[in-house]
Amino acid sequence: MNLISRKLCLVLISASVIFAGCHKKPRPTPADTTPVGGAAIVPDKIDNLADASAGGLQQRTDGVIEDADTIRNLLQPVYFDFDRSAVKGDQKANIAAAADYLKKTPQYRMLLEGHCDWRGTSEYNMGLGDRRAQAVKQLLQSLGISADKLQILSKGSLGAAEKGSQEQMAKDRKVEFVILKK
Repeated sequence: MNLISRKLCLVLISASVIFAGCHKKPRPTPADTTPVGGAAIVPDKIDNLADASAGGLQQRTDGVIEDADTIRNLLQPVYFDFDRSAVKGDQKANIAAAADYLKKTPQYRMLLEGHCDWRGTSEYNMGLGDRRAQAVKQLLQSLGISADKLQILSKGSLGAAEKGSQEQMAKDRKVEFVILKK
């Protein structure tokens, strides 16, 4: 086989492999998913779940959720504009409050969870959630918080309301502060 034929075969095989693997997977609906083990959660037994586990989940009356390792919803999240990772001026007070909390409780660390609304591909939203969390991390560091006290995690559009209203989508574009006890 001559050199041109080999190159042509290589190009055709490469193109077929690339295009065969590139397709968008649809998101599963809640009806398509089941709890681990296939067991259903019975609503009248939900109250007993926290009591049954040793490090049970505790929801306080103020909306704060606490377990043995984390505290959620204690601090206000930082909200972002659509398709942006720059922190808005009116959100810097929330970051300052998080910095103050970490300074007052040096035994804790903080996880910065970046979130997006449902629009965009999963890959793009994961990257955008990461950029948002990085932006908040940089501002916390500028306020004197050590980098070893901060972790970031992008949730992308996981948990976002698909085809939600403008108000709901605005609430999905955020960085949440999760306090790590350990």
